[in-house]
Amino acid sequence: MINKIDASTRVRQFDVAPGSALGIDVKTGEHVRVVNSYGGQVVDTWAFNASDAAEYLSMEHSRSATYRLLFRPGDQLVSNRFRPIVALAADTSPGIHDTLHAACSAASYRFYGEDDAHPNCEDNLCGVMRERGYDLSVIPCPWNLFEHAPVDSQGGLSDEPSAAKPGDYVELQARMDIVLVCSACPSTVGKISGAEPRGALVEVHP
Repeated sequence: MINKIDASTRVRQFDVAPGSALGIDVKTGEHVRVVNSYGGQVVDTWAFNASDAAEYLSMEHSRSATYRLLFRPGDQLVSNRFRPIVALAADTSPGIHDTLHAACSAASYRFYGEDDAHPNCEDNLCGVMRERGYDLSVIPCPWNLFEHAPVDSQGGLSDEPSAAKPGDYVELQARMDIVLVCSACPSTVGKISGAEPRGALVEVHP
């Protein structure tokens, strides 16, 4: 991870290497851009109340709040306590960001017959939060930015490579002080990030 600050704009920039994660403190009202630097990268994303990690961005609550599987610019997303936590301010990608799949984990790799020693987003999340003094008792479903997991007419799910192009971004606005965690998903199951994960960029705009 490289932390850069543009002196003229005060924008903080963080590189997320393939298979790694970072945690960022974001204040109420600040904007965050999650940028698909090279195209095709899925970024598992979580937001936690900075003062109480038991409150977090909830996919199931946000689906209920918006009555959508895929969120759109202007949508206000909520926590597991139905409180506004982030708003989707802008999206330059095709707008497909999965809200259904759990984070990849050692257990999921075993389930799919893969090597469970492979880096995974669940361990990435736990590691980032542990470094900050949080011991998570629950692993929330991530917002899988740029992941394309179509639902067919029979309710079945499938995996498609991400359609995000280089430079595409999702911009969020914090509705409370949060810890934002982004993991550049290392999973090759279903090739959701194409043949090889490539990393991403996160920018915090004041």
